[in-house]
Amino acid sequence: MFADSAKIYIRSGKGGDGHVSFRREMFVAAGGPDGGDGGKGGDLIFEVDDGLNTLNDFRYIRKYCAGDGENGGKKRCSGRDGADLVVKVPEGTVIKETESGKVIADMSHDNRRVTVLKGGRGGKGNQHYATPTMQVPKYAQPGQSGRELNVTLELKMIADVGLVGFPNVGKSTLISCVTNARPKIANYHFTTLNPVLGVVDMEGSRGFVMADIPGLIEGASEGVGLGHEFLKHIERTRVLIHVVDAASTEGRDPVDDIEKINSELVNYAASLADKPQVIAANKLDVLYGEEREEALNRLKEAFEPKGIKVFPISAVSREGVKELLDYVSGLLKTIDVEPIVFEQEYFPENEIPVFDEPYTVEVDEEGVFVVEGPRIERMLGYTNLDSEKGFEFFQNFLKNNGILEELEARGIKDGDTVRMYGLVFDYYK
Repeated sequence: MFADSAKIYIRSGKGGDGHVSFRREMFVAAGGPDGGDGGKGGDLIFEVDDGLNTLNDFRYIRKYCAGDGENGGKKRCSGRDGADLVVKVPEGTVIKETESGKVIADMSHDNRRVTVLKGGRGGKGNQHYATPTMQVPKYAQPGQSGRELNVTLELKMIADVGLVGFPNVGKSTLISCVTNARPKIANYHFTTLNPVLGVVDMEGSRGFVMADIPGLIEGASEGVGLGHEFLKHIERTRVLIHVVDAASTEGRDPVDDIEKINSELVNYAASLADKPQVIAANKLDVLYGEEREEALNRLKEAFEPKGIKVFPISAVSREGVKELLDYVSGLLKTIDVEPIVFEQEYFPENEIPVFDEPYTVEVDEEGVFVVEGPRIERMLGYTNLDSEKGFEFFQNFLKNNGILEELEARGIKDGDTVRMYGLVFDYYK
């Protein structure tokens, strides 16, 4: 089964924690801190694999996590970095943040490899926190958390030309006779349920890629039927060929069909209606004489004044097909070949959690709660606790950094003494 969308969970690796240890050797009374740093967490990377053309694999595996970094060790030993995880996708895959629907990356053209989530940084060991006032730091920095996201993968085919039309008008027959594609063909509505790609080889000029977009119906732009699933494949095409049953063998009006499809294109994305269009008036081989001319002229009068060329063809007998392809090939040469790439709208790196600095809360032999940490030491150095604003800032600092919560977890009560370096005060809630 062809799969062109999938929802998956991705996570980069957590950074390893820094280590707390002290040098202990014979004849060395106080060797000082020697805790090593934690390793960096692995990155979550998406990469184009030219051997893939569907998202089938993501139907079975929906969770992708990079490796976590190892914790630091003693004797200044750093932890090993976590392994990166490379997720292979077919070219043309657009990665979106599921909740907002915003584009994270478009894996097409030059975007062959993109790091979507960076791994968390490793925490610093206690060797980094020795100061003249704190020569025996008993804290180390925790590793930074990895980043996690729920993402939606959408495969938008990369084709120069898209065949559009209502079901059973001959699109599959046309692409099968001009390319190496071999779609299933039968006289039933919705025979084609999957987009089909094929390469049209032109003599003496560069060929082009053609896509058979499954038959559209009214309301497709609103998601009726499989509307959204099919319309998204038209977005990258440069030229649209309307294939219509010009002979009305099933009672459909070809002029009305084209107008309805253009209406669906506009409703889905206004830019789709601006693409150059050509009409392939198919199945004219079943009409003869005046009846044939009348059917063809009706299409020409309705659309050629709008700049949309009409070509009478028979996909079965290949009548008129060469003329159609020659015109489309020439039309492509006049169109800017700049690739259609969807711009990034969602930036995961902007939402990476804050990298907290370490602190410890301990109770000494006299029952005093001792709070230490590099950020606390710096904060006390630039805060004037004698002023009202300075004291308010100090209270918010303790609350916002979880220090008050940690003191309460350690069993502090009203009236207990707290010491932070040179500051000593009684705790009251």
